Amino acid sequence: MHQNDAHNQLKEFEIMSNKVVYQLSGRQLLLLAIASALIAIGATALVYNLGTIWPGGGPSKTAFAEAPAPSGISDPSGVTDEQNTIEVYKAVSPGVAFISTTSYLLYAWGDPEEGKGNGSGSVIDTEGHILTNNHVVEGATKLTVSFGGDKVYPATVVGRDPDTDLAIIKIDPPAGLPVVSLGDSDKLSVGPQVLAIGNPFGLDRTLTTGVISGLQRPIRGTNNRPIDAAIQTDASINPGNSGGPLLDKFGRMIGINSQILSRGGGSVGVGFAIPVNIAKRVIPQLLQYGQVRRPKLGASLYSVGDISQQGYRMPIDHGLLIRQTIPGGSAEKAGLKPLSSDGTIGDILLSADGQKVNDMDDLFRLLDKKQIGDTVNFEVFRNGKTLTVPVKLLSSSSTATPTRRSIQ
Repeated sequence: MHQNDAHNQLKEFEIMSNKVVYQLSGRQLLLLAIASALIAIGATALVYNLGTIWPGGGPSKTAFAEAPAPSGISDPSGVTDEQNTIEVYKAVSPGVAFISTTSYLLYAWGDPEEGKGNGSGSVIDTEGHILTNNHVVEGATKLTVSFGGDKVYPATVVGRDPDTDLAIIKIDPPAGLPVVSLGDSDKLSVGPQVLAIGNPFGLDRTLTTGVISGLQRPIRGTNNRPIDAAIQTDASINPGNSGGPLLDKFGRMIGINSQILSRGGGSVGVGFAIPVNIAKRVIPQLLQYGQVRRPKLGASLYSVGDISQQGYRMPIDHGLLIRQTIPGGSAEKAGLKPLSSDGTIGDILLSADGQKVNDMDDLFRLLDKKQIGDTVNFEVFRNGKTLTVPVKLLSSSSTATPTRRSIQ
């Protein structure tokens, strides 16, 4: 739609208070919904093209504090880099899993098409729980795990978290199954040597080495949610490395190898790992609930900036417009007002606890730091005025199932 056409269709009505009430026609609302959906799809496709993301129960004894270094590794300051690399590989590689997946694509005609994939994972406790990437196991109908020998173990999915691209699967563990120690990704700096162990192109338990090339890199999951503070490394990572450990020179896992930046699909020395401290936050919930229970606003939202760029006139130039609230959700219970059925503009969220929320990423980052039951003070633009609305955050399970990427 051309900008002039949009302006011509936009209706403005003056009321007794001399405030302007902005309205959108039914046709505009439909076009806006379609455009927003296309933007979401396009953004996801961009993640695949640039990020090269590879498709592919009970209490746990997992230690979530920084674990001691595995046995058999000498003080790195007292040996050569080569000897350190050899010792780390010998100590850790037995706990790195080779994950094979089978999935089926169903079509309206013909027989289902079978797809095969593989990835990597790390044993995180003696009960057979294995940490990997969500995109490794997502959509798989059959999972098997091996550890470099002929023995193959059937595996089941315990929990998945698309928002952090992490998942846990489980096998019936053999005796003496080694565990990969978890390090502390908050203590990292650029420069130290790192090691990656995984199964690139099906070559089981391959070792590559490099350094930490950068920190605090923003990446996205397959659902287009931001995953902040990723670790960048030049250690060679290829399809099949997904889900495997990025290790420090003490043999502790500091990250989960997940993505590469590549035009051709192969490693060009720019890989990204999800920090292990993110995994430490989500593992307990995946083990207990099979998912991560996060607080939700319970509303579908439009970025005011995106709407303005499409040629629609808005009363302000930033914030998040509430399109719809979910019955029983946090937003509805707090009295936040959505876009009305006649197209009258609803509330626009400007900030939350003093932090600006110009786009969905801002809101995701804020909510990721909150707990269910927390109260967030939203600065809201309503009918030409700014006011503060306290919102008590409820869990996603207490609201309707989201059907749009813009719902939070």
